[in-house]
Amino acid sequence: MDVIRTAIGLMSGTSMDGIDVALIRTDGRGFIERGPFLGVPYEAEFRERLKRALDLARPLTDRCERPAELRDIELELTQRHALAVTAFLERFGLSADAVDVLGFHGQTVLHRPDDGLTIQIGDGGDLARRTGISVVYDMRANDMLHGGQGAPLVPAYHAALAGKFQQARQAVCFVNIGGISNLTSIGTDGRISAFDSGPGNTLIDQWVEMKTGKTYDPGGEIGGRGKLVAALAERYLQSPFFRGNVRRSLDRGDFAPLHQGEASLEDGARTLAHVAAASIIKSAGFLPEIPSIYIVCGGGRLNATLMAEFSIMAEGRGSRVLTAEEAGFDGDAMEAEAWAYLAVRSLDGLPLTFPGTTGVDAPVSGGVLAKP
Repeated sequence: MDVIRTAIGLMSGTSMDGIDVALIRTDGRGFIERGPFLGVPYEAEFRERLKRALDLARPLTDRCERPAELRDIELELTQRHALAVTAFLERFGLSADAVDVLGFHGQTVLHRPDDGLTIQIGDGGDLARRTGISVVYDMRANDMLHGGQGAPLVPAYHAALAGKFQQARQAVCFVNIGGISNLTSIGTDGRISAFDSGPGNTLIDQWVEMKTGKTYDPGGEIGGRGKLVAALAERYLQSPFFRGNVRRSLDRGDFAPLHQGEASLEDGARTLAHVAAASIIKSAGFLPEIPSIYIVCGGGRLNATLMAEFSIMAEGRGSRVLTAEEAGFDGDAMEAEAWAYLAVRSLDGLPLTFPGTTGVDAPVSGGVLAKP
């Protein structure tokens, strides 16, 4: 009989806006019982420290190398995750003893799949000591050792959630719009295909922050007042990333931000929302079949301008767009839930990635276990 474990997932994504904490009970297979969720935002000062970590990581060629300043940032990041776990347990009246494992993503500071290099900062051993809970971390590296792109990892969880759509013989595509967007398609035959689809919130966030000092476009309101600058949109959409049959995972820096004088605040935000939506549609063209339903999670689903663009494009191809909530899920919690699910699979030696998701040679497990 499969063991059901209580797991907490911890996610700090490419938007670098905070830590998502989510609890599930699962056997790492088909049983999933979703629990509470907590978002712990970063202060502006620490977000700047994380941006600094991207610069510090850029020249690295060894994924274990930690120059002194980067190591300091890693230790602070780990401490913040430990405090987030403590806050979560206190908020929901749980004890550390009630949790079997933490799934710790850490913060990606460099991802160069063509060079077989991915670096996530975050000290799993230190987190285990601070929380008193076993930690599974560093879940991307083994995939890359076996020929994979190291991303995306969430598809194993998406596939587990897709049961009711499979029963209805519908091809469903989960779209996570974070800093970078990614797709997971579960076809009518159960086949899983997954890959990064292009820029999500990152370009919009960078533009709005450069122009206003705010970290994002709340609700897509700024973009909603703007007009599409077609030439700028095409500059992004003509990227070589959208051509050829080989899908690859993306780094935050793969698409350059707009320059200060290229558009007004509103027109830039609108154009970049269009780019995010069109990127999904262009990349979905590489899927084995057109999705019947798109289920959108991640922060991008809250951008009304982006979602309106995406819905129109998808409906023009005969697909329906639902937010995660409309499909019965929690779009804020899904990635953190996925990291909890992957941690349990790692404990049992089950595959985290597959040829159809990362391009790995064969299904492979991964992750490093640190005990308190």
